[in-house]
Amino acid sequence: MKKTSLLWAVLLLLWAGSAHAVRTDAVIGLQLEPPHLDPTSAAAGAIDQVLYANVYQGLTRFNEDGAIAPQLAKSWEIAPDGLEYTFTLQENVHFHDGTPLDAKAVQFALNRARTENSTNAQKALFTDIESITIHDALTLTIRLKQPNGQFLFNLAWGDAVIIAPHNVDDLRQKAIGTGPYQVAKWVKGDRIELTRHHHYWGKPPALESVIFRFISDAAAARAAVQAGAVDAFPAFPAPETLAQLAENPAFALINGTTEGETILAINHQRPPFDRLEIRQALAMGINRQDIIDGAMFGYGTPIGTHFAPHHPAYLDLTNTPPYNPETARKILKQAGLDGLTLTISLPPPSYARRGGEIIAAQLRNIGITAQLIPLEWAAWLEHVFRNKDYDLTIISHTEPFDIGIYARKDYYFGYDSPQFRAIMRNLKSASDPQTRTRLLHQAQRHIRDDQVNVFLFQLANAGIRNAQLMGLWQHAPTQALDITGIYWKN
Repeated sequence: MKKTSLLWAVLLLLWAGSAHAVRTDAVIGLQLEPPHLDPTSAAAGAIDQVLYANVYQGLTRFNEDGAIAPQLAKSWEIAPDGLEYTFTLQENVHFHDGTPLDAKAVQFALNRARTENSTNAQKALFTDIESITIHDALTLTIRLKQPNGQFLFNLAWGDAVIIAPHNVDDLRQKAIGTGPYQVAKWVKGDRIELTRHHHYWGKPPALESVIFRFISDAAAARAAVQAGAVDAFPAFPAPETLAQLAENPAFALINGTTEGETILAINHQRPPFDRLEIRQALAMGINRQDIIDGAMFGYGTPIGTHFAPHHPAYLDLTNTPPYNPETARKILKQAGLDGLTLTISLPPPSYARRGGEIIAAQLRNIGITAQLIPLEWAAWLEHVFRNKDYDLTIISHTEPFDIGIYARKDYYFGYDSPQFRAIMRNLKSASDPQTRTRLLHQAQRHIRDDQVNVFLFQLANAGIRNAQLMGLWQHAPTQALDITGIYWKN
């Protein structure tokens, strides 16, 4: 009898200890799977979601409030003329395979990004670099062709992370970074597993391992959350269920802002979309709030240009032009385009698939027949982004402060405006806050007046998490999902 009692006591102690043990793992749900593991050669935000700050790092980085902070660069000095940035690197930094990070690796990564045959999706970030000079293993100077007040900001993008030079040929399949986590396994179509890098140069993260699980179906995402199969699902693909889920005290709502300008993008290289009045007719035929309510169930903020409403220099242009389907029909009829047929290419996110159905119905009301073409993410990147093979598409541009993309005449919109490029050149060289705000207002008005795209809404950071999982960002100033600060509440 005594032995039995003693056994039960031991079992109860073990149970109590395990019941109160703090978890060292987490499962994060994502709707999109990265097409590959190279953040320096694709516009897929899903790559940054998994890898930015977690596996790969840059000289600088974004904090949750959007501020620029040092990362691999411990400090820097800027020459009085603004043309030279001298960086001092962190000490004792190694890539995940043990190779030291030094000034040569930084020089290689940035030169690769800016070379003529670079495949970097944001190559324009590096065009102002004239030369990179190495002084010693931990010190280098980057000289610019002209002053650029956004240079430290540019270096914080996921496209500017420092890669291991010896891994350049295997970047798509093998991620070797300097971050606190390393890729342990990628089961395509299902998950990517990250494990803690035990020789990390900085503060170690709280969790030993994190799994990113890919669930594209809204119903399956909800079921996974309710069953506890995932511990958090930022950018939840079933926003209509968030309020109901949040009523359960086991869950907590993630409701913040993102940098994602969601747009109906227009291919200017395809007639009749090269005509301003046709683009304006499209804009007048679309009710933004209907899309926010119908596709996002109220999560989102209407926009009238490509600029985040939470930015201090934001200009509210949401009612120009106003929703006016009758005028839109008249414009199309006068142009001989009554009965126009077009296609809308739709990537997987619910804002695109659901929003596409609503937009197609609204366009039908002004005499336009829209054929919806659902595409998987890799196909969207290939057909729309790279080959410009589309009429219209719905996409959220989640890169931070990215109005400068409208100055790229080779970008997938096919928009070519020397006047807008001049505004961006002046903005680059401006350091006075009032001057920069004035130029940013000009830029917002210019792309609105040209109705480059139909600007729909600012994507909300709307998701759900286990109430005990702490440290996830409420706001998303970049398209990353930083897991380095998450932990389980005791």
